[in-house]
Amino acid sequence: MANRCSNLHKFFKLSGLVHGSKQTHAKSLSSSAPAKAGARLDALARFLHGTCSLKCFRELHALLAVAGATGEASVVAGLVDRYLSLGKPESAASVFAEAYRRRPVVYSLNLAVRCFADYGFHRELLDLYRELCGFGSDNFTFPPVIRACTAVSNLRLGREVHCMVLRTGYGDNVGVQTALLDMYAKAGQIDVSRRVFDGMVRRDLISWNAMISGYTLNGCFQEAVEALQEIQLDGMRANASTLVGIISMCGGVRARVTGDSLHGFALKCGVVADESLTSAFISMYAAFDDLSSSRLVFDLQPVKDLVSCNSMISAYMQHGNCSEAFEVFRLMHCAGLGPNLVTVVSVLPSCSDFFGINHGESVHGITIKFGLTEQVSVVSALVSMYSKLGKLDSAVFLFSHCAQKNHLLWNSMISGYLVSKGWNKALDTFHKMQVEGVAPDATTVINVISGCRHTKDLHVAKSIHAYAIRNRFVFNQTVINALLAMYADCGAISTSYTLFQKMEVRMLISWNTIISGFAEIGDSEASVRLFCDMRQADVHYDLVTLIGLISSLSVSDDATVGESVHSLAIKSGCDSDVSLTNALITMYTNCGIVEAGQQLFDSLSSRNTITYNALMSGYRKNNISEKILPLFYHMVKNDEKPNLVTLLNLLPICRSQLQGKSIHCYAVRNFTRMETSLFTSAICMYSRFNNIEYCSRIFNLICERNIIVWNTILSAHVECKQADIALDLFRHMRFLNVKCDAVTMLALISACSQFENADFAACVTAVILKMGFNATVSVLNALIDMHSRCGSISFARKLFDSSLEKDSVTWGAMINACSMHGDGKAALDLFSMMIDSGVDPDDITFVSILSACSHSGFVEQGRALFKLLQADYGITPRMEHYACMVDLLGRTGHLEEAYDVVKSMPFRPSDSLLESLLGACRFHGNSKIGDWQME
Repeated sequence: MANRCSNLHKFFKLSGLVHGSKQTHAKSLSSSAPAKAGARLDALARFLHGTCSLKCFRELHALLAVAGATGEASVVAGLVDRYLSLGKPESAASVFAEAYRRRPVVYSLNLAVRCFADYGFHRELLDLYRELCGFGSDNFTFPPVIRACTAVSNLRLGREVHCMVLRTGYGDNVGVQTALLDMYAKAGQIDVSRRVFDGMVRRDLISWNAMISGYTLNGCFQEAVEALQEIQLDGMRANASTLVGIISMCGGVRARVTGDSLHGFALKCGVVADESLTSAFISMYAAFDDLSSSRLVFDLQPVKDLVSCNSMISAYMQHGNCSEAFEVFRLMHCAGLGPNLVTVVSVLPSCSDFFGINHGESVHGITIKFGLTEQVSVVSALVSMYSKLGKLDSAVFLFSHCAQKNHLLWNSMISGYLVSKGWNKALDTFHKMQVEGVAPDATTVINVISGCRHTKDLHVAKSIHAYAIRNRFVFNQTVINALLAMYADCGAISTSYTLFQKMEVRMLISWNTIISGFAEIGDSEASVRLFCDMRQADVHYDLVTLIGLISSLSVSDDATVGESVHSLAIKSGCDSDVSLTNALITMYTNCGIVEAGQQLFDSLSSRNTITYNALMSGYRKNNISEKILPLFYHMVKNDEKPNLVTLLNLLPICRSQLQGKSIHCYAVRNFTRMETSLFTSAICMYSRFNNIEYCSRIFNLICERNIIVWNTILSAHVECKQADIALDLFRHMRFLNVKCDAVTMLALISACSQFENADFAACVTAVILKMGFNATVSVLNALIDMHSRCGSISFARKLFDSSLEKDSVTWGAMINACSMHGDGKAALDLFSMMIDSGVDPDDITFVSILSACSHSGFVEQGRALFKLLQADYGITPRMEHYACMVDLLGRTGHLEEAYDVVKSMPFRPSDSLLESLLGACRFHGNSKIGDWQME
């Protein structure tokens, strides 16, 4: 740069233009030959265009000003052009205004206007024109000025220029009229654009192309096609620019026949090889879901260019064909075609969605090689990719090292935290974004709302809502629908419904969101009522509406309404959709109609993983576990990949530890991230086979231990008869300040019951009372049972009497306690009190009261209760009920009646029941019945 500056000084010294006053300079010019002066100015002009440094150029400008050469038109044009190329439009405007202080020549104004337009300084061009438009304009001035109005969306100024055009008599100029019709079309005023076009006396191909482009921009497909036909009638030959807009629109309106015709027309006109048309045809066929035709167009291109490669990659990515998209990217790279911003942004999602970190890092390396990592949109795509691949540290590194962060990059980082379940970090990033002065957009707000939905923090949710109101985001339908879902997920469905009622315009997605919100909390009545309101509002339902409605009915035991919705789905033609059928299978199996779910499953021509999971869950819910494994084998045979839900259905029904280990190993091999629910299910499975060592190993693998994990390991140790270790784990929980729940207390009570120590039971009770869990009915029932087993029947009765809310289990626990301690009279009194209080006894309560009668020898009461079991409460006697009756009759010597009870059983008696009867026969010396029994 220093050499260039010294060369400038040398040049001016040699030319004699630097030293001396203006008068000396004037004399030398007057005495010199005109040709010599002109040659010097030409040399200066050439030197202007060769200067690349702003500092050097400013020095050259200063020297020219001292020399008095800035009045020359060629020098002014050179200065304006160079300042614009160096990104200094203000300096360029200042040079022009200074040179033509009095009255600029229209030719010079046109040159300046053209320079500003070429370098994209449209606002500065309009500012300059406002100052100088009074000095005159011609047909070369107006087109770039009108195009600048279009570029900055300043329709008001464009209309003023239009008026000036009409006043100055240039309204019939083809170039001016073309610029005007293009401006009105891009401003959405296609009718005004058409009036300008109709008023044209002479039309060239550029005018027709502008009109067709206007039609396509405003969605007027039929008018665009008719304009193309008129071009042919006028005898003009269409070019690539004529066709590209219509071809692009064919895909949007699904006009396959027209698209094929235009392809044939392009072949006939010989313009099909144009790179813009190749790209348009690739995108068009992709919109028709005809990727084979898109690929054929791409393959037939003799020389592949960057635009067509990008179109092919985008076409594959839009249809989820990640491998084919990456293959085109690889071929492009092998052919020596360097990627651009569009290429990288299109291909990076394939790495996160299909391939993996190795492909992603390779693409990252290519972006570095080609210098694309300074582009904010590329950094945003990289941040998104690394986040989805679980490399959050890499995403944060790229984000923090980007100098210029726009809202797109901030949104990518917030989304990255959401993908990685870093809800609080996402909210912190949203706060930092505002601190750094970057204005959030609707996408940002929707992302933050998504974070609130997962944290379920109602206070933060309300703050985000307030922010959306202050910044007028509530007028955005997508934001308001996200708010509806947020409140529903935060457990504030009433707030969600209030917000829904306040909406002036309720779109289909709004109805779907509120219906799904009520479905999530199992309020089927509200969901059905809203669906009826939706129909009355003339809003037509869609597939999502029906799925939400069916999901709400899945929690109901009555399938009548569900069958009606099923009929509606068949009538509307939605019943063939797999997602809807999956929801129907879940609904029918939850309502106990497993056969209907099985028929729906069998009727499907194509099934996905969710279909198999729905039927498996139905089998589990209805205790048909023997059908789950055959269904799983069928699933694997049909190449459907099991997911988390599949394994959660399989682990609880494993018949052996080997089966459980196989499922556990499959999860380790195939899942990149093990969910907490899978860990807890595996612990439960191993505890069933008394393998507490594996339970402890899995527990130690879990990094983030929530209360569910702690409860699971506590229950596992209790189940494996290791109550002492369970109590140690409880103490460790308290040390770590883990918040306990009712399930924790139940596990603790079960552990205490194994000790059968009254003093220890009193300590556990004190802990439970202190933590306030005594008001929980299930915990109170367990306490009553624990104290009765530890011999504290009086304290158990105190707990029972202190209970404000008693269910059948509470009564049953107290009756069983009396039975265990041989107080049959107290048990019968409690049973009578239970009936009087309006609580119906269940089958377990009858086992307890019959057992009490057996222990106390109350034969008549036992007989009456056994009859009451079936006659009044419709309970089918189980093995336990028959065993109690046989034991009661056997103890009291009614052996023949006991034998009649055994003979009346609808199923084979258990060994323990027969042993009880044989023992009674031996005790009472009745060998006859004993012999009959042996036979």
